[in-house]
Amino acid sequence: MSDEERDIDIESDDDESLGGGARGEFQFASQAEKRAHHNALERKRRDHIKDSFCSLRDSVPSLHGEKASRAQILKKAADYIEFMRRKNSAHQQDIDDLKKQNNLLETQIRSLEKTKYTGNFAAMTSSNVLLGSKGSALMEFDGSGSDTSDSETLNSLRRKKLKT
Repeated sequence: MSDEERDIDIESDDDESLGGGARGEFQFASQAEKRAHHNALERKRRDHIKDSFCSLRDSVPSLHGEKASRAQILKKAADYIEFMRRKNSAHQQDIDDLKKQNNLLETQIRSLEKTKYTGNFAAMTSSNVLLGSKGSALMEFDGSGSDTSDSETLNSLRRKKLKT
């Protein structure tokens, strides 16, 4: 129940306690006044629902500023929510893939730094390959010490990966 609906309920409860409480307190003068009061509360409730549908319509990009029935608004809103869930899921998968790729690259950097400091370049062969998140070879290390072209290649591939 929304705050406004609670306000309506509280107002109607207050009115009922005034009208139906102890004897001799305020009573509606007539049936017509009771009906008018009820109609006002019902009008306020319908206006709140109407405003909520307008707000929902304006929140859905495909309906923005467009006139649509309540059924259309609900259908398009449900479709949009499902679309956004799929999109968020895809983004989360991309984030997970990038984290895995980052961890792999950090491990390989530590391994390369360790071999650099221990002087075991001869132990490194051209079979040491950096793999991307999809298992494709990104770069080969041949022990030549030419890391500028390797880093340029890696940066180029990162940019391509980020664009997709």
